[in-house]
Amino acid sequence: MSGPTAAMPIHAPAKLNLCLFLGPRRDDGLHRLCSLFEPLTLADSIEVSEASQDEVVCPGVAGENLAARALSGLRERGWRSPPLRIAIEKRVPVAAGLGGGSADAAAVLRLATGEVADLAELAAELGADVPSQLVPALALVRGVGERVERLPEPEPHAVVLLPDGGGLSTAEVFAEADRLGLGRGDGELDEIAGRLRAAVGAGASPLAYAELLANDLESAARSLRPRIGDALDALRAAGAPLALLTGSGPTAFGLFEDLGAARNAAERLGRDDAIVCEAGRAP
Repeated sequence: MSGPTAAMPIHAPAKLNLCLFLGPRRDDGLHRLCSLFEPLTLADSIEVSEASQDEVVCPGVAGENLAARALSGLRERGWRSPPLRIAIEKRVPVAAGLGGGSADAAAVLRLATGEVADLAELAAELGADVPSQLVPALALVRGVGERVERLPEPEPHAVVLLPDGGGLSTAEVFAEADRLGLGRGDGELDEIAGRLRAAVGAGASPLAYAELLANDLESAARSLRPRIGDALDALRAAGAPLALLTGSGPTAFGLFEDLGAARNAAERLGRDDAIVCEAGRAP
């Protein structure tokens, strides 16, 4: 883009880990993974406008902003749009395993599509979840997040999210997984990837292959925050055909056939923090 002449709204959709299989730890300390990511209609709202100098504003989020790093990375690679003010309204819970910060960064990178080479490389430098969110879509994600294989859009379905206040450290969850001796070999990850790819087929709902979906980090996350188990039990009691942890947590989610079923379950839960949204497509 050459730079917006007026404020331009964009969306940064959250992502859901439909499953997460933990592989070996590499020499750099990161783990190989196999996961299915899908976008949610739950999204941060971002307004982009021209300014006198680059500025990223994100009220309520302390510390370094990944979207600001994304903009700086574009400038370092020669992006010549006019200076921009990027104002982020957070709707995706922070530090909840839903990829909100990565979604914001990916949305900023998309502004330079076709104008800056190797956006995927820059995305990988910013964080493991950013490459998959450059194009929000159902994807099989491998490596440490940099290997992204787009898959057909699934049949409509919905989720109920229980974020549990966020704030569970990803690094601490992975460290606990190592302490517990969790993980699989590369060969098993390859086999799982093949089964998932075949199950998705031409766009099946995840509920059609629910028996393949699991999160290897769940026991580690529950060890650090036991009430995650209570959230999963509550989702199942409310009628969720499948309830899992997303990413490293702490958000628990229940999968449902449609929004109506998800809303009914949320009513039965009676929790103020429950979020209902569609899954498998971006807003």
